[in-house]
Amino acid sequence: MTYIENIYLCLALPLILSLFFIRGRSRRYALFLVIGMTVCLLSAYVSSFFMGYYGADGTTAVIEITPVCEEGMKLLPLLFFYLIFEPAPQELPAAAIALAAGFATFENVCYLTENGAEDFRFLLIRGIAAGALHILCGVLSGFGVSQVFCRRWLAVTGTAGILGACTGFHAIYNLLITAEGGWRMAGYLFPSALLAVLAILSKKLGFFPRRR
Repeated sequence: MTYIENIYLCLALPLILSLFFIRGRSRRYALFLVIGMTVCLLSAYVSSFFMGYYGADGTTAVIEITPVCEEGMKLLPLLFFYLIFEPAPQELPAAAIALAAGFATFENVCYLTENGAEDFRFLLIRGIAAGALHILCGVLSGFGVSQVFCRRWLAVTGTAGILGACTGFHAIYNLLITAEGGWRMAGYLFPSALLAVLAILSKKLGFFPRRR
């Protein structure tokens, strides 16, 4: 049995203690790492609840339930941060990426604890693929929120679109990695490929907001 609450405390407590001794952007980054881990823990409970409520099997839950729960819960702290603290729009992508990194780190540690760490090659692929997926969704949600809330008329529909896009990418990834052969490999590769495209766009077109 995997006691994810114990794993959470082991990982989160050092970061929480560090918050008392650091300031500025480093403190915010560490805080959002902890928030990402917390969201990962809570989303496991929520996904399990809906899985039991609808009587879904593991494959159905991974494709249809988990993406909605995880991406919806990752978006909520980002919206709270923007609406309550009113940061500059260019600060949102970094916050969203830190949150996604915390989520992916906790998820991977739980996976290692449950399945062991014998197969280094598979774990490396999974770490890069799953990590890239969460970072991809973090980039999309951070940049998306920073843009749609600059246009109040687009706030509600834009937020729904961001959630839909992140959920769609997440569901496609989960669907592909449950397949066999080339489809599974495509699932492992496409988050990194999309991140590479976004990185090129950010440099060539100034796609992401910059600090002044």
